[in-house]
Amino acid sequence: MRLVLCFIFFSFLSLVNAQDKAETSSSQNKFTISGYVKEASSGETLIGANILNVDNTIEGTSTNAYGFYSLSLEEGEYILLFSYLGFSNEIKKVKLDRDIKLDVELSEGLTIDEVVISAVQEEKEANVQSTKMGVVKVPMESIKKLPAIFGEVDILKTLQLLPGVLSSGEGSAGFYVRGGGPDQNLILLDEAIVYNAGHMLGFFSVFNGDAIKNTTLIKGNMPARYGGRLSSVVDIQMKEGNQKQFAAEGGIGLVSSRLTLQGPIVKDKVSFIVSGRRTYILDLVQPALEGGDFEGTNYYFYDLNAKLNYTISDKDRLFLSAYFGRDILTFRQPVRSFYFDLPYGNSTATLRWNHLFSDKLFFNLSAIYNDYKLSFDGGQEAINFKLFSGVRDYNLKLDFDYYPNVYNSIKFGANYTYHKLTPNTATATLGGQAFNSGFQPKYANEFAFYISDEIKVNTALSIALGLRYSIFSQLGPHTSKLDAQQYDKFENVVTYQGLEPRLSMKYAFNSDFSFKAGFTLTNQYLHLVSNSNSTLPTDLWVPSTEIVKPQQSIQYAIGLFRNFDDNEYETSVELYYKDLRNQIDYSENYVQDLNSEDEDAFVFGKGRAYGAEFFVKKSTGRLNGWLGYTLSRSERSFKDIEDGRWFPTVYDRTHDLSLVANYKLAKKWDIGTSFVYGTGRNFTPYAGFYFIEQNLNVFYGPRNSERLEPYHRIDLSVTFTPKPDSKKAYKGSWTASIYNVYNRKNPFFTYYDANTDFSSGASQIEAYKVTLFPLIPSITYNFKFR
Repeated sequence: MRLVLCFIFFSFLSLVNAQDKAETSSSQNKFTISGYVKEASSGETLIGANILNVDNTIEGTSTNAYGFYSLSLEEGEYILLFSYLGFSNEIKKVKLDRDIKLDVELSEGLTIDEVVISAVQEEKEANVQSTKMGVVKVPMESIKKLPAIFGEVDILKTLQLLPGVLSSGEGSAGFYVRGGGPDQNLILLDEAIVYNAGHMLGFFSVFNGDAIKNTTLIKGNMPARYGGRLSSVVDIQMKEGNQKQFAAEGGIGLVSSRLTLQGPIVKDKVSFIVSGRRTYILDLVQPALEGGDFEGTNYYFYDLNAKLNYTISDKDRLFLSAYFGRDILTFRQPVRSFYFDLPYGNSTATLRWNHLFSDKLFFNLSAIYNDYKLSFDGGQEAINFKLFSGVRDYNLKLDFDYYPNVYNSIKFGANYTYHKLTPNTATATLGGQAFNSGFQPKYANEFAFYISDEIKVNTALSIALGLRYSIFSQLGPHTSKLDAQQYDKFENVVTYQGLEPRLSMKYAFNSDFSFKAGFTLTNQYLHLVSNSNSTLPTDLWVPSTEIVKPQQSIQYAIGLFRNFDDNEYETSVELYYKDLRNQIDYSENYVQDLNSEDEDAFVFGKGRAYGAEFFVKKSTGRLNGWLGYTLSRSERSFKDIEDGRWFPTVYDRTHDLSLVANYKLAKKWDIGTSFVYGTGRNFTPYAGFYFIEQNLNVFYGPRNSERLEPYHRIDLSVTFTPKPDSKKAYKGSWTASIYNVYNRKNPFFTYYDANTDFSSGASQIEAYKVTLFPLIPSITYNFKFR
């Protein structure tokens, strides 16, 4: 209650501040300049581009997720600077004596006009001057320069190189953020939730870099428009399609190939993009399997991204985007008549309508569909077994961006989602007799309403306020496990709700040094409880029910941000503490049973995570990159596990270090490298064993009381562009990379085996370390045509 009262008080201050600003300037006429900022070569809108008044840099704004900006100023003449990282600045002289619509196109490259040096400095100091904490934008061009396993460029693996973000395992695209679990990350692709972001059991992510325009990681103060997860947001936007000319790009590698086509259907009005990717490594070895024990065995995955962009008028735009991806695993062992098929994957579709009600009010309506499903069909001779599970959502969102003046940026909206979650539904036949698990899907409604305001109090102090109100209801048909009550279709079973205040502030000591602080409360109503170290396609999502309560996180964070050497170097130190409630885990000695629902084996407890993140970044020059270090702890306590003892989670990692560097050796040559070091993962050791009727039985020590060896490796890549200055439409480049350069045998997991000398009766258990990836070279040819 005190938190809510504090929030109401700050909201009141916000309204007073906005009213004071309005009254101060009421004696003078004010007009609004608004429009879109786009990339000159393709017409793609630029997200987060900066617009500044050169004479008074506090009078500025940035483009929203659709490239739209709005800036209200007093009547007069202005010099406005339009800038975006990696693009040349555009300067516009404007006489503001009426409302003006001005679309601006920026070209790739860097140029600086002497008259706007101070404004350019202000734009470079955005990391110091904004209220945002724990927010990182990773350009696709930077991601493509980094080394990649099997040559597969991977967005999620790049995020693992940032402080506070940990890999879930060797080579895996899964990740943990600030001590949270793998299900506590909200991963969005054009606003659609991606429930399983991994291919090949998590070793590759589902995101094809050629189709992606922008990736933003939020690991700290989550804005009020996001919710439903506790730890982080990964917001990924697809490209809209080149509005100027037809273009193609792709790559041919050892493991997979990809191709992207985009272009205008009606120039500057309607555009499209289609992007596909497929692996084929096992296709190539099929001839070698013929006649053998595994003839017919195969594995591959594919992705298809598509998007249509239609500019109806200056005030209206339509976007239709879709993603479809599948992993196909087929196993055959003709000798034993054993087989199984395991297809799984995601499907998403997003229809969005942008509308300008006025120069100050931007509106977006989104209708979103997403579906994740897994099926298993296997058997041997007269035995057949089938398994199905999945998640399906129907989502409707309304978002408003309101720009009343240069001191306030207000966002508000609402969100509704209808969930259908299907547990492991199993059927089996044996000799003509059928068996069925009988589990029914679970249904739920989820509503959310939010409002936020970013306030520029003065040149030193800025405050961002947000409030989100969420409601979650489990729906019938359902039979209560508490009292056996029957609920009909769409009948409410149980409802949870909560206020989620968000607060962050920035105080700048000078232009390149600031202090920031933040507070975030979030609720999570869908849960994934895994019995493995990484998310697997077989892991299940379950909703909050009568038994399973919503998870909750309260995060406190403070940080110091400082730029050096004329803003060439960005540095930051962030401290955080997370109080986690209603955490979920499996009970001790859990064994999966398809005849009972997972929630019957859940136990509930609390958690805490805290740490310090250190970050140094150099974005410009021939040598650029970053250094990140995290010192942290992540712990859980469950009343029903070891009597509530606090124990470290499997993703608790005391030390985590990442070094990333890119070097422009010459016009034709680029070198990229990365080094990672991390404390070994926790695991629960065997404590001893005993025999019952010559059957080996083991018992375990304290949960997660031992660690694997520390993890470390170096990756290296070299890119050769034969004709970097070519004016021809076709351009190509070669990228060679080495994963794990010094062939470090990093432990993937440890298992135990018993060795018994039956003649003497002596037995002992020995531990064996399993490593996964040795030194792996790869080569990829990339091309572009336009």
